[in-house]
Amino acid sequence: MLETFFNSPYWFEFTALAIAHLFAVASRGPDFAVVSRYSVRFGARIGVWVSLGIALGILIHVTYSVLGLALIITTTPMLYSVLLLAAAGYFLWLAALLLRAKKPVHTTEAEHGNHASTAANGEVAPSARRAIGLGFLTNGLNMKATMFFLALFTSVISLQTPMLVKSAYGVYLAVATFTWFAALSLLLGKTRLRYWLLRYGYWFDRAMGMIVLLLAAHLLWQWYSLTF
Repeated sequence: MLETFFNSPYWFEFTALAIAHLFAVASRGPDFAVVSRYSVRFGARIGVWVSLGIALGILIHVTYSVLGLALIITTTPMLYSVLLLAAAGYFLWLAALLLRAKKPVHTTEAEHGNHASTAANGEVAPSARRAIGLGFLTNGLNMKATMFFLALFTSVISLQTPMLVKSAYGVYLAVATFTWFAALSLLLGKTRLRYWLLRYGYWFDRAMGMIVLLLAAHLLWQWYSLTF
């Protein structure tokens, strides 16, 4: 079976898909902002749960892309308009959360180590379920991801590719996404870098908040252009 795979067009499809996904997942966006914030604020464990939620969100995009529903979503004005508004509203909430980041009260490394379940500003760490849900919503409502998977499954992946192979591609994308963001969580949440970011990272939060705010504004502009 492996020999058949490497000698088939699927190998070239997979390589193109993997490269495109690498550039997409490494780019700054709402997924990066959420994983970074929660890893720094509450440690690697919470960051990994958020990463799992993002990976589950990827599976949603993969499912409707494999079934051919992505094209229907983007070519149905009413449905697309509703999704744009929902995504914009969520990103505005997320941007407000990031932009309100304050300078932490606890600044010593000892204090940092003794407050694992709370952020430096007293914010209580979310439960695993809530962290997964946050990651899931962030990725699931990311219209940039919708357009990425639409392009991927209409230009890179052939219509003749069997659904089983497409599903395998989707599993890879989810696993690769989780691996990337889990590694980021460990980097930001378990090293001395976290201590530094806890002291000065509120500026980083605010910068990411501006990026997410611009994404929300872009979605609202798309909605306005589509509606009026």
